[in-house]
Amino acid sequence: MGRLFRLFLVLLLPLSAVWAQNAPSPQLQPRTSESTKVPSNGTDRRITLDVQVTDKAGAPIRGLQQQDFTLLDDKLPLNIVSFQAVDSAVPAATDPPLEVILVVDAVNASFQAVSNEKNELKKYLLQNGGKLPQPMSLILFTDTGAQMQNGSSRDGNVLASLLDQYELGLRENHRSQGVYGAEERFSKSLTAISQLAAYERTRPGRKLVIWISPGWPLLSGPRISLSAKEEQQLFNSIVAASTELRQARITLYSVDPLGLGDFRQAVYYEEFLKGVSSPSRALPANLGLPVLAVQTGGRVLNLTNDITAAVAECAADANAFYVISFDPPRADKPNEYHSVGIAVDKPGITARTRTGYYNQP
Repeated sequence: MGRLFRLFLVLLLPLSAVWAQNAPSPQLQPRTSESTKVPSNGTDRRITLDVQVTDKAGAPIRGLQQQDFTLLDDKLPLNIVSFQAVDSAVPAATDPPLEVILVVDAVNASFQAVSNEKNELKKYLLQNGGKLPQPMSLILFTDTGAQMQNGSSRDGNVLASLLDQYELGLRENHRSQGVYGAEERFSKSLTAISQLAAYERTRPGRKLVIWISPGWPLLSGPRISLSAKEEQQLFNSIVAASTELRQARITLYSVDPLGLGDFRQAVYYEEFLKGVSSPSRALPANLGLPVLAVQTGGRVLNLTNDITAAVAECAADANAFYVISFDPPRADKPNEYHSVGIAVDKPGITARTRTGYYNQP
């Protein structure tokens, strides 16, 4: 297999192995001593879903009750164990602390694109005199890793000032090009997102992660051929990513700073949205940024040059949503994929949440 063999030896390690080999930077260390062990076959099997409900214009629908929702697991109705409406306009209707995390990606974008990202993001942060609607924090993802500010803030002026501190040095390494350059960006990106998930799992509440980036390479196409071992490794990585992001209550958003590009390329990721049920169906593109965004219940905004408006549109999901939990049925085998659907008994509205999860016996 030559070059491709080396490529996939690096890329197709299970994410748990990648995390073990790449310790989180100090900025991403958990703030508490709480254990981060993944509950798999223990008693805590309950699954929590954050659900956005909107009308045809995209405006949030408030005031719904549990009886308005039908939860579908592999298209079969399942009992809703708990229900909560979260509404920023009703202080009493609060979930554990909610946070919006803004990621500036200097690994997968050119210097010019990164500069544009920062300028557009500053415009967003400085709107309304810098008064932010939700607590927000910044992550600067560079060649040296993901650097996260200590704590969140509702003061956009403070965050804009922090953003200015990274004016220089965003592109410190000259990465290789071609297939190995794509491999390097893919590996660095998955390491960063896995570290973020591991960190956020120790903290309560929902997190909206708005990743401003063209995304890392999908690395999928007719020339990609995997052995059975490589397919299994990749499947393990997909299961780990899905589980960690779900347990961290991360909703991921993909905002492409390039925008208004090739429409065909912009929608290519949609070919990989279906849940991966077995190793033989696994492809590297199943770990692409826009794919993960849709699968976590987030959105993909890649056909606009207005990053300021795109970030505001994503952050607005924090204003009103619903939290639903359920106890999944016992699986017949480890890592059994289950699709998830939410139906709402109201005309003309849409519910958006995670598209699936991996179940255990």
